[in-house]
Amino acid sequence: MSHDEAAKPPTAQKEQLRYVRYDSARENEYVAAMRQLISKDLSEPYSIYVYRYFLYQWGDLCFMAMDQHDNLVGVVVSKLEPHRGGPLRGYIAMLAVREEYRGRGIATRLVRMAIDAMIDRNADEIALETEVTNTAAMKLYERLGFLRSKRLHRYYLNGNSAYRLVLYLKEGVGSMPTSFDSHPPPDTGATSASGYNADTATATQPVLQQENGKQPQ
Repeated sequence: MSHDEAAKPPTAQKEQLRYVRYDSARENEYVAAMRQLISKDLSEPYSIYVYRYFLYQWGDLCFMAMDQHDNLVGVVVSKLEPHRGGPLRGYIAMLAVREEYRGRGIATRLVRMAIDAMIDRNADEIALETEVTNTAAMKLYERLGFLRSKRLHRYYLNGNSAYRLVLYLKEGVGSMPTSFDSHPPPDTGATSASGYNADTATATQPVLQQENGKQPQ
């Protein structure tokens, strides 16, 4: 048994988890649990309106890992829409796993579920951002086929730069023309929460829209 495994509570080591899609009928319960889980790793928690922005429109692209007591231990929140008049782009906005459950592949499984759901909806590509120093997250996403597309200087509130990673799902998508979006999404308060440090570390503070004027990508 590794040192990390020995440090985990026995229930976290052996417990069978249940993976479910977000259900709007349990909105109050689920959103409260998501905010509690995700805000633990953020210096400035998201407004409830950020969660509603994603879940009202793309609730079917949100997946959760639940323990045997129906408590939330992991979640991924995504969206899917045309990118500047070009490809149909999926976007992984939030990813979090409870600390004592990390190292079990939960984050990887949640991301795979989101990817599969976006493929079913005919997505052309999927994008996200993560810190350039976040090697664990980089390895996770690159194992899933994501490629480094762009370096974003001082992207996060802590001053760290980010890589934009893209998973191309169809041949030729990377060369599809795009145009400037003159009708950006409403001000939700956030752009990216993909600073998650894979299964083995913590999340980083994402960029907040009201701080830097960026729109959700």
